[in-house]
Amino acid sequence: MSEEFAIGSKVRVVALPPYIKTAEPMPMLRPPDIIHVGEEGIVLDRRPGGYWGIRFAKGAFLLDSQYIESVETHIQQKSGEEKESK
Repeated sequence: MSEEFAIGSKVRVVALPPYIKTAEPMPMLRPPDIIHVGEEGIVLDRRPGGYWGIRFAKGAFLLDSQYIESVETHIQQKSGEEKESK
């Protein structure tokens, strides 16, 4: 089952797909180097086929949830690890 993200939440790219679709009414395929691993974007919407519309600095693109993670979850995990180490 794919991860769910709230509309407007921040996500981070954790892996790049072989190609990237633009989030336009007629999506176009782009090379994956248009975004980078670690780049953050904002979730715009959920699309058919398990894709998420995400706004990045270079535009809006469609990514599957396996290529992104929630920034808020990542921050919470780090703060939890810091508390455990003290």
